[in-house]
Amino acid sequence: MRQYKQVMIQDRFPEDVKAIAFCEKFIKGETPRYVFGCNEWAKSIAEHIDLDGFVDDFTDSVIFYDKPVIRSSEIPPTAMVISAVVIARPITAMRVLDRKGIQAINYYAFKKYSGINVKDVTVLGTFDNEFRINKHEFEWVFNQFADEESRRIFSALLNFRLSRNLSFMKGFVDAQDRQYFERFLKLQPQNEVFLDVGCFDGYTSEEFIKRCPGYKAVHVFEPEPLNMARVKNRLEQYNNIHYHPYGASNQAQTLRFSSGGSSSTISEDGEMEIKVDQIDELVKVRFTFLKMDIEGAEVAALEGAERSIKLYHPRLAICAYHKADDLWRIPKLVLSFRDDYELYLRHYTEGVHETVMFFIPKE
Repeated sequence: MRQYKQVMIQDRFPEDVKAIAFCEKFIKGETPRYVFGCNEWAKSIAEHIDLDGFVDDFTDSVIFYDKPVIRSSEIPPTAMVISAVVIARPITAMRVLDRKGIQAINYYAFKKYSGINVKDVTVLGTFDNEFRINKHEFEWVFNQFADEESRRIFSALLNFRLSRNLSFMKGFVDAQDRQYFERFLKLQPQNEVFLDVGCFDGYTSEEFIKRCPGYKAVHVFEPEPLNMARVKNRLEQYNNIHYHPYGASNQAQTLRFSSGGSSSTISEDGEMEIKVDQIDELVKVRFTFLKMDIEGAEVAALEGAERSIKLYHPRLAICAYHKADDLWRIPKLVLSFRDDYELYLRHYTEGVHETVMFFIPKE
């Protein structure tokens, strides 16, 4: 049995003296102050600090939150910059600033050391407490993984979440273009049946079709009407595509829904209503591969697919980063249905998003 504490988590996380000094100087405002990126985290900084502007090389906007938007080539040489690029490429963003010789810090470090209550990055706001309460569950998961790469990724993610030190994410890249399609899935060119739960724009379904051209059927689940229209437009040239305008859950009901493109989510404050139902009731045929990315509703959706998972033993690719307990609760649930799965973990960005847990039927 592996000793989790020795392998997985550093005993302590030393304070970053340079980051502390940067935050103190930035807050004083004695030099020009900019934020790299125009997003919700950049806006959160601007709500607390009177910035000189924002930096963004990929927008046509010239004003954001009542401040000018400049290109990275226009950053004053004496400026201090906080990178608010937090999701896909935070390490790449810091490299860009470093190559230009700009004094800069990443958002994770600013959140940790500034003492300012800026917006947290999704799951990080509750993860410390979750880990403290359920450390034994994370320990259990670590010992279930089928390969060393999964354990390495799990360790890096836990250390990053607990320390907010981006150095733990070195070695990761933005690889969302190949997300979900690992060799150990052993997908066959013929007769696969794919369930794309949380289809968004149909990209993943089309990638599946490219890899399995002799597929038997594809079932797409997308409750947001505009997204579903995009899916149908993208997949109209293909045969045997079954469209389900539902969210997946553990019971049939109507819920409030907040539409946000790729991050649409169930919310009591949502501006529209959607129908959700059990996969067990909506798909009455054998399927071989189930993918889920449904913004934190994965556990409920898996509960609604229990009968199918027990009966068909499909491969599973389940996003496990939306909630603080996803990394242990999802495998605990699936392996309670069937214990004859091998468990793998892969991560597809430089930041906190796009962690996928794979369940591969044991041969």
